[in-house]
Parts: sequence; structure tokens; C-alpha cells
Amino acid sequence: MPLTTDAEIADLLRSTRTIALIGASDRPDRPSWGVMKFLVDHGYRVLPVNPQITGEHVHGEYVWRDLSQIGEPIDMVDIFRRPQAAGEAVDEAIAAGAKSVWLQIGVINHEAAARAEAAGLKVVMDRCPKIEIPRLRVPSIQGAGG
Repeated sequence: MPLTTDAEIADLLRSTRTIALIGASDRPDRPSWGVMKFLVDHGYRVLPVNPQITGEHVHGEYVWRDLSQIGEPIDMVDIFRRPQAAGEAVDEAIAAGAKSVWLQIGVINHEAAARAEAAGLKVVMDRCPKIEIPRLRVPSIQGAGG
């Protein structure tokens, strides 16, 4: 089952340091741009992933084509994709050795969530960390970016 209690979600956010954001955008009018900025400002290291803008930079970070290119440990994969496409992103997260996947508001894919959990990943679904962090009073990450 995806994490649903405030305590579980707060613990996950407190233990996370590096987030790969699939579906990152270089356009300030896109939700993923604002969420990435919020996470960076909160102290997380956020690695943007988007094959359409690979090689560009968003919020000072190089944009990767896919998770397999990153080559460093990833705590969480934040997924800004349509629910039908979320399964592929979850499979990439499993292959990359991520510790958790976070499916954004409106991204509901129970089959993908079950695969992630079967592989040992924690799952949050249909929520947004930009909303949950202030609501749960998760403190800024010390000694990280931002």
C-alpha cells in the first residue's frame, strides 16, 4: 500500500536528500518547474529528467534524458507524467535503485505502485511534496543544495 499517514510521509520526506524529477520543465508556467524550485529552495538536490530538454539546465541542474544516465544514488523519483506513462517511470526508478517513488497529484497507477512496492520502494501517490512539506512542517534539509 502506498504511504498515506502523515507520519509515514513526513518520515520519507525527512530521510530524502536527492530527488530525480521526471517530467521537469524549463517553463515557469508548468507545475513541475514550480515544484522543482520549491524542493531546491527547501534544500533537496533535485535532478531534472526530460528527454525533450536533455542537456539544458533547470534551476542550475543539468537535465538528464533518463534515470539510467544519472549514475549517482537517488532517494526519490518524483513523477510528473500521465498515469498511463507513470508505469515506465516507476520501472526506471526500480532499475536505477531509487528508494521511493512519488506520483504527483492526479497520477494514479495502482499497478505501477504495486511493482514499486514489490521491488522494495516506498510509494506516495496522488500527492504533491510542495503541499505536503509545509503542511507536515518538514524542516529544510541542512547541508544540501539550495
